[in-house]
Amino acid sequence: MNAFDVLGDPVRRRILMALAESERRSGDIVEIVQGEFGISQAAVSQHLKILRDSGFARVKVDEQRRIYSLDSRPLQEVDEWLDRFRAFWEPKLGALDTEIARGKKMRQTKGQPEGQPEGQPKA
Repeated sequence: MNAFDVLGDPVRRRILMALAESERRSGDIVEIVQGEFGISQAAVSQHLKILRDSGFARVKVDEQRRIYSLDSRPLQEVDEWLDRFRAFWEPKLGALDTEIARGKKMRQTKGQPEGQPEGQPKA
């Protein structure tokens, strides 16, 4: 299974997000995924197997528990593949950053508090 097939599934993306925060016991991962997606423990185990087999996750056994952690190497490969497309969106994101900064500066010079919509009275 290629990296984009792995990342194409929302359950696997959620597991990777959890692993990006910290390593997790398999039971904790099941709890997170079941709470958000309502799938069985067996289905979560299948997703974890796919993540292990495709190199996105590592597992170590600690007595009776399996502890999962993120392996970032496949994500680096995805990043390298995406690199050829960055030229399409980076100038637009740069322009957006400029406009956001300009808007913040205008609000500050008008005395408008940060995060306060224009036209709203100060609290």
